[in-house]
Amino acid sequence: MSNRDIEIAELAKALAHPARLRILRLLLATPGCIGGDIVGAVGLAQSTVSEHLRILKVAGVITGEISGPRICYALNPAALQPLADFIGTLTAPSAAVCCVPDEKEIS
Repeated sequence: MSNRDIEIAELAKALAHPARLRILRLLLATPGCIGGDIVGAVGLAQSTVSEHLRILKVAGVITGEISGPRICYALNPAALQPLADFIGTLTAPSAAVCCVPDEKEIS
């Protein structure tokens, strides 16, 4: 397994929860940075949101910088490029070729 495959798998794993996708959509819709408003917008407990933010930050998908008494979060779109590139190869016209196995091969 290549390092690139591991990187792509880790990015996909970081995105693999509806609450984390909701957080990313919120950050996308909020230019600049957002801090404590995330908990209210996501509608989950502070500890749960903190864990989701930690996972996204470890994966590099978001950044978190201390700004006064709070942490300011923002998207890091460049971190998702390896995953986007991989998905692009899967959706390219040449990837749409499908071969149905012969029934003899299946049984």
